[in-house]
Amino acid sequence: MFNTLWYGIFLMGLFHSSQTQCTKPSPTTVSGTHAPTTTICSGDLIFEDEFDELDLQKWNHELTLGGGGNWEFQWYANSRYNSYVENGTLFLKPTLVADEYGEMFLSTGNLDINGGAPADQCTNPAFYGCQRQGTTQNYLNPVKSARIRTVHSFNFKYGKVEVRAKLPAGDWLWPAIWMLPRWNQYSGWPVSGEIDIMESRGNRALVNASGVNIGTQMVGSTLHWGPSAKYNKYNLTHLEKLNPDGFDTDWHKYQLLWDETSLQFSIDDEVLGKIEPPAGGFWELGNLSYSGYDNPWKGSKSKLAPFDQEYYILLNLACGGVSYFPDEATNPGGKPWSNVSPTASKDFWKGKDQWLPTWQLGNDTAAFKIDYVRVWAL
Repeated sequence: MFNTLWYGIFLMGLFHSSQTQCTKPSPTTVSGTHAPTTTICSGDLIFEDEFDELDLQKWNHELTLGGGGNWEFQWYANSRYNSYVENGTLFLKPTLVADEYGEMFLSTGNLDINGGAPADQCTNPAFYGCQRQGTTQNYLNPVKSARIRTVHSFNFKYGKVEVRAKLPAGDWLWPAIWMLPRWNQYSGWPVSGEIDIMESRGNRALVNASGVNIGTQMVGSTLHWGPSAKYNKYNLTHLEKLNPDGFDTDWHKYQLLWDETSLQFSIDDEVLGKIEPPAGGFWELGNLSYSGYDNPWKGSKSKLAPFDQEYYILLNLACGGVSYFPDEATNPGGKPWSNVSPTASKDFWKGKDQWLPTWQLGNDTAAFKIDYVRVWAL
């Protein structure tokens, strides 16, 4: 008599065996609360979010006023007005602080963003990120937005990343898909590296001195690295892609293929470029022996250092700042602030008649929309 029970167990054993026995060893490593705990095989999907919900066990909100080293104009908050999921899409959307607190608050208010609950604590005090006092010269951040990251839930080294997204349109908005090192193995930024999978500007008609649209028609992919901020050699590892239709008009797949020898950036499966350092690594690529610094990556066995460590994923929508939007570029209505102005945040807000109509806050034009995030093992 045919024993269907034992046959079923036999088939389950075959299936389990096929899932755990790798035909090709994977160099991918992972960590975090949502990292796979079983054997990782080449081609395995090791992280995925389809955004059926906003899973705060996968994504941790940045809570800061700091704006990094760019003195951006946004306040990153955990608010469903700024980060929410609808119909399988993640929205990162800007709002106005004045709508919530009144316009006078920008010049007179005091912001202490440390809340009472552990989840409401400021995540980054750098650049006066946790507490600020508004004055008539130094306005508080006039925009609220969101940055989310997988720093506690998922970190990985080597793999393929794909993010399907539709970029926002709105003057001086700055969407980004990027990665930072989990442990800063080689010390602080940019020595331990930064991987920018996609950055863009929300201006539809921002044109540089060469007549090129550097707004919604352009996206960039960049590696940041160097022995110090002064010697950040990102210009040697920067790629750009132009789209006359604008990256805000349709969905696109932003991709990174990261292995033990190179990092390759693509959009919709079209390769933008492959960055593969020489035998002497990024130290040789940057000709950094003349920098006056010692090689901070000399202890690594990989020529890819600092990009030989685990990184986590970030998604954010920034605004303004004093570095990413060049003063010499032309834009309808001009640029309300200068990158060297000591009152840049105030100047930006006072120029809202220029930029606010382009945001079309009554709809989702200014929202950064993400369909999914996927990471595969190599």
